[in-house]
Amino acid sequence: MIYTVTLNPSIDYVVHIDKLVSGITNRTSSEEYYFGGKGINVSHVLAELDLDNTALGFVAGFTGEAIEKGTSHPRIKTDFIHLREGVSRINVKIKSDEETEINGQGPHIDDEALAAFMEKTDQIKDGDTLILSGSIPKTMPDDVYERILERLKDRNVRIVVDATKKLLVNSLKYRPFLIKPNRQEISEIFGAEVKDEQTTLFYARRLQEMGAKNVLVSLGGDGAMLLDEFGCVHKEGIVKGRVLNTVGSGDSMVAGFVAGCIRKNDYAYALRLGSACGNATAFLPGLATREKIDELMTHFENKP
Repeated sequence: MIYTVTLNPSIDYVVHIDKLVSGITNRTSSEEYYFGGKGINVSHVLAELDLDNTALGFVAGFTGEAIEKGTSHPRIKTDFIHLREGVSRINVKIKSDEETEINGQGPHIDDEALAAFMEKTDQIKDGDTLILSGSIPKTMPDDVYERILERLKDRNVRIVVDATKKLLVNSLKYRPFLIKPNRQEISEIFGAEVKDEQTTLFYARRLQEMGAKNVLVSLGGDGAMLLDEFGCVHKEGIVKGRVLNTVGSGDSMVAGFVAGCIRKNDYAYALRLGSACGNATAFLPGLATREKIDELMTHFENKP
């Protein structure tokens, strides 16, 4: 079984405004709602790839009910902790001449709720995959990822960590199967300028030396690079097209990469499938669909 963890899920309210003007009432030209958070995004793309998975995390209030309902899928089991107080957050994404985001804080998670969540991780068994994605609420201890991984350390679980700064660095001692930083995040970790392929690879190797088995680096418009556990470097570019959405592209890449590893145990293939999923999300208003993934996978498989 694949488990995804979203500690602070959200409703993303995306509004399109022709021209945003401060200090007046602005009218939207269109709007959309998405139920997610990084781990839930991964769950949805895994489901598109016909992989059963379980979504773990916390929900609260009427927004939490909507998130749980919106996550519902024949291939996704939702196993959230229901908090007694507060509401799950709403993030507002304003798309105008510039993109502006206003992210909510989320509900308070007390020690009792955290303990209940930890108990749910006991269902994770040898051979399973656990994907830890995104930030943690301010009300949670900043070592929560480490607590989860410490609880699982004696089990043969494939660990994937898609997080930033200390959350990522502090997980490396547990030798995660995969981490997925981008260049900016690597720059923040090492306090260095990471812009070209040479420096990207240098610091990817540093992360590997610190414990990561496979390092998948998002390169934005340049595609992605994978430094695998055998020291081999794999690269994939992007498909040219009209980008409608960047939210969730990285999560889609993680889902595709994990699916590729499960299907074929082939890192080159996994990177191609991950790239197809990430590009598919970028070309759609929401997350990648199976139809779009298959279309773009043909491109990656048949490139010169």
